[in-house]
Amino acid sequence: AVTSEALGFGYRCGFLGLLHMEIIQQRLEREHDLDMIQTAPSVTYKITQKDGSEELISSPGALPTPDKFDEVLEPIVRVSMIVPSEFIGVTMTLSNDHRGVFIRQEHLSPTRVQLVYDIPLGEIMYDFYDKLKSATRGFETLNYDLTGFSPADLVKLSILVNGKEVDALCAIVHRSFADQ
Repeated sequence: AVTSEALGFGYRCGFLGLLHMEIIQQRLEREHDLDMIQTAPSVTYKITQKDGSEELISSPGALPTPDKFDEVLEPIVRVSMIVPSEFIGVTMTLSNDHRGVFIRQEHLSPTRVQLVYDIPLGEIMYDFYDKLKSATRGFETLNYDLTGFSPADLVKLSILVNGKEVDALCAIVHRSFADQ
């Protein structure tokens, strides 16, 4: 359970993708007559304080002002995708667009290829899987394992409602995507 000054009482839930989340939301709205607001998914980040200590933060609202820490480290996952050969290009483009770092490519058969990337977990959690399913028409598999944390140029994207910051709507994003 979480509480937001602007949004009130709520719950933090995990889903198997955006489609799964939408189905659950529609059922709750239809069967229980609930009005729901969904917020962006988030992951746990690690910040290095000015004194050298490290702290884990699980919500954007917990990120202190930039003068209070040295760096933000984001969780990185090793992503293994098996895709039909015809979708290699679109899968690589999608992975690169989500700040992925290419590790290797392995041809498993004449029609199947395994692509391995290191991608920030925050990129995977938001919309990567759904875009991958669309791009490959559902003919892919995706597995990932947490490999550690890596420093990144991350900033807090604040959403203001009537001039006041709403923590539940804020997000931690890479500086290059903040304007978008």
